[in-house]
Amino acid sequence: MNEKRQAQLLTTCLMAGRIMIESGSEMYRVEDTMRRIAQNAGVMDSHIFTTPTGLFMSLPTYDAVQIQQVTSRAINLEKVDRVNALSRQFADHQITLTVLSQRLAVLDHDVPYFPLWLQVIAAAVVSCTIMIMFGGHWIDFLPSAVVGAAGYTVFYLVREQLSVSFLSEFLAAFTIGLLAWIFISLHFGRSLDMIIIGAVMPLVPGVAITNAVRDMLAGHLLTGIVRGIEALFSVSAIGIGIALVFRFFA
Repeated sequence: MNEKRQAQLLTTCLMAGRIMIESGSEMYRVEDTMRRIAQNAGVMDSHIFTTPTGLFMSLPTYDAVQIQQVTSRAINLEKVDRVNALSRQFADHQITLTVLSQRLAVLDHDVPYFPLWLQVIAAAVVSCTIMIMFGGHWIDFLPSAVVGAAGYTVFYLVREQLSVSFLSEFLAAFTIGLLAWIFISLHFGRSLDMIIIGAVMPLVPGVAITNAVRDMLAGHLLTGIVRGIEALFSVSAIGIGIALVFRFFA
């Protein structure tokens, strides 16, 4: 393998890994995908080190280590699936390394997200159904849906407009608590606790917590601890937002 192809291979592997980390994938899956791409390109002994904020990779026959910074992290499992699909196509020789790199670049810039209105509807459905599952009353069904949708809208807009970590969770939780209190005060609901419990569920970092545990079990102790702390901060921001409502209003 010539030097130009090795450089292209490193760039392609690091791009795939960065997209997966930014989309919420587990670290062992990231490393496995990068290693498989390298193996299918003819390099059997690549060296990969991943963290939530950066990736390092080197090839045994290439005298350089390339670094790829990870600047943002979200949950987009569709992008993770698409990277895995492209990796499998490369393994089956359906596409070349150059085509793989090009399609990863397109995937990186053409982010496949569901539209905001559909995400808000999903948040409303999740909020009211989970509220019922936790033992809530049917009279709180509609208020829980409305509050959950409003809270998720605030979370989405703040996250898109500002780059302050955990501020979106805090403001969304505060909005949820305040709207729930208003509904109860106007006698449009029965249980303040049940409405809040249902409405905050779309904000809970369940995927992040699950991935933190899976990384720990897979031996990625550093990544597991970092992701666990990040999830803990998100949960704390949600809790503080709700607590302020109870302190000053309820």
